[in-house]
Amino acid sequence: MAQPLVIVVGNEKGGAGKSTLAIHIVVGLMQAGHKAAIIDLDLRQRSMSHFFANRAAWTAANGHVLPMPFEPDLGDGKALAKAPEEEQVARFEAAFAEAQQKGVEVILIDTPGGDTALSRLAHARADQIVTPMNDSFVDFDLLGQVDPVTLDLIKPSIYSESVWEARKQRAITQGRQATIDWLVVTNRLAVAEARNRRRLEERMTTLAKRVGFRVGPGLRDRVIYRELFPFGLTVADLSADIRPVAVSLAHVAARQEMRNLMQAMGLESSALDQPVGGLDVAA
Repeated sequence: MAQPLVIVVGNEKGGAGKSTLAIHIVVGLMQAGHKAAIIDLDLRQRSMSHFFANRAAWTAANGHVLPMPFEPDLGDGKALAKAPEEEQVARFEAAFAEAQQKGVEVILIDTPGGDTALSRLAHARADQIVTPMNDSFVDFDLLGQVDPVTLDLIKPSIYSESVWEARKQRAITQGRQATIDWLVVTNRLAVAEARNRRRLEERMTTLAKRVGFRVGPGLRDRVIYRELFPFGLTVADLSADIRPVAVSLAHVAARQEMRNLMQAMGLESSALDQPVGGLDVAA
C-alpha cells in the first residue's frame, strides 16, 4: 500500500490561522477527488473536528452530499490533554496507524499553538509542513530574531529550530533522502497594504534561504472564511445548489486564494477552477 502524504499545519504561536488553513487545504483536496484523513491535535479547541461535525450535520439536514475526511477517534480531547505524555503518544500512534490503514492519499494534522510532545511527534512525521503567520514582526519572532535597531536578521528562532529538529529526526529514522518540505505562508493579510509588509518580506526572504523554507501565498482576513464555518463549508464547496450565503465576487477572489495556496503546496487544484454558483472564477 502506498504511504499517504503527511501534511502538518504548524506554528507554535496561537492565533495565526492554523485551523482555518488546515480546513481549507483538506476540503480543497477532497473536492479535487482525493481521499483524506485528519488528526486534530489542538486537543482543547478541536476547531477542525468541530468544523467537520458541522459539515456532517448541515449536509444531512439539507439533503446534500459532500466529501468528508476520515477522522480516527482520539477520545475526549480535554481529558487527553491532561493525560500523561506516554498515553498521549500512544493514542496518537494508534490514530495515525488507523488513518494509514484506511488507504487515504493524504493525512493532514492540525497542531496546537505551543511546544507539545504530540506536536513534535507530528512534525517529525511530516512530508510537508505549512506554517501560517500573521503579517507582523510579532509572528516573525518565532521564526527569526531581528536586531531591534536595524531590523537585520540575527538568527533563527524557536520554531525554526523545532523544524530543524524534526528534519533531523526524520533523516535518522528514514534516511538522508527523506526530506520535509517547509512552506511558510503569510496569513490573515489585511486587504489594505500594511506599512511594514515590505520590510517583513525582506526578512522572510533572507531567513528562508538560511533555514530552508519556501514562502507562499496565504489567505486574507475575509469575512467569508468565517461566515461559512458554522455550516462546515468553504468557498470550494459553493455551487448553484449549495449557497447558504449570498455569492459575490468576494467569494471568487477567496477561491482564487485557495487555488494559489494549493498550487504553492504542489497539490491538485482543478476543482477550484469551476464557477462559484454561476460566477466565473476568472472574473
